[in-house]
Amino acid sequence: MRIGIRAHDMEQAPLEELVANIAKKGFKCTQLALKKAIHDFNVNPEAFSPGMALYIKEIFAQNKVDISVLGCYLNITTPDKAEHVKVMETYKAHIRFASLLGCGMVGTETGAVNAQYIFEEANHSEEALQILIENVKIVVDYAEKMGVIFAIEPVYSHIMSDIDRTYKVLQAVNSPNLQVIFDPVNVIHYGNYQQQDEIIKGAFELFGKDIAAIHAKDFKVEDNRTISVPSGSGGLNSELLLGLVKKQKPHIHVLLEDTKPSNAIATREYLERIYQSIE
Repeated sequence: MRIGIRAHDMEQAPLEELVANIAKKGFKCTQLALKKAIHDFNVNPEAFSPGMALYIKEIFAQNKVDISVLGCYLNITTPDKAEHVKVMETYKAHIRFASLLGCGMVGTETGAVNAQYIFEEANHSEEALQILIENVKIVVDYAEKMGVIFAIEPVYSHIMSDIDRTYKVLQAVNSPNLQVIFDPVNVIHYGNYQQQDEIIKGAFELFGKDIAAIHAKDFKVEDNRTISVPSGSGGLNSELLLGLVKKQKPHIHVLLEDTKPSNAIATREYLERIYQSIE
């Protein structure tokens, strides 16, 4: 595996210093959410240009850090028509920018049926799933033209809420340019956490070939709910997850989540020890 970190979980710094710090902490790659990570110049979509892309690309290349995911986590199923137009155009802008950056994929979650992007039971309806599929088809069609992967991340509170619904979306869209960012903690909740092994194995059985990146964090159970914590500080079966990664997805980007600068190196080393111990 090539282990990395989300850029906005690092110390805030100008881009050149930020990328150098990622490398100094021993990370090989990053998930780059432009507006969250870069604060020293304008990174709104209207500022995207080949020049900006090549400038950013050069800085990462100099530090030998991959941009594994260009993050664009917007509500792809918002019912607000004006906002929906803006969201779809922003996704397309990020796909174009990723192609110039040499970044293989644009990553996102799968939204909610409300403009507030919050959980409601309707998110888990069949109607919501069909709306999601139709919107994803539009973005993936554009991604195909630009030679970029559109990677969607299942999350229990969103529309693509479990591994079965993830598989349905992949089958319905039926494109090699639609793949998955898999974070098992995102689909583990109080009602199913005791079946975590079946969930992890099931994901690799159903759509393992379409897993393009892994998000790595952990979970604890408190007050009848699961809360996410850094890898190694909860109850996730990381040995099972990394064993499947080592067997089926060698050299995949594994990106830490829910870390901060003070624990990022220790979390990386924890996962590396597990990975190295697996035969």
